Amino acid sequence: MTILIPAYDNDQLQPIEKMLVHKKGLKHLAISIFIISKGKILLQRRALSKYHTPGLWTNTCCTHPYWNEDIDISAKRRLKEELGMTGITLEKRNTVEYRSNVPPDLIEHEIVDIYVGKCQLNHPFKLNPDEVMEIKWLSLPQLISDIKNNPENYTAWMKIYMDLHAENIFHKNDFL
Repeated sequence: MTILIPAYDNDQLQPIEKMLVHKKGLKHLAISIFIISKGKILLQRRALSKYHTPGLWTNTCCTHPYWNEDIDISAKRRLKEELGMTGITLEKRNTVEYRSNVPPDLIEHEIVDIYVGKCQLNHPFKLNPDEVMEIKWLSLPQLISDIKNNPENYTAWMKIYMDLHAENIFHKNDFL
């Protein structure tokens, strides 16, 4: 199935096939979601079948909006597709841009809208095994420490978010 995502070619946003975007390293739109409960952040370990960064830990959920898809709808759609989570209010917290090589031969150059949502620890999940192999909850200090001590276990974007943007993603009251 060909997936067209919003990407820039010649400084114009247009629908471009997702794999081509990553092979050429074109700047494109993306979404990252962090779900918080009882002072902890929900992380996912990417399925081993993922086309890049398989088996690495990352934020709760991330995706690319489809061409002409509303970004808020895309965020909720992907949260349901990957983790089976519904009924969560998402708040857009930040937009960041980053560029990173993704082994073996892809490039992520994303303009990412970052969302935060809250739920109870017992919120229902239904992990999609094609997307997620496991989940865990960590406090922000635990997460930052684990990334520092085990950077090879995390996606490039997760390391970038925590190193450069955590203070603009999370609020103090998120962890009360």
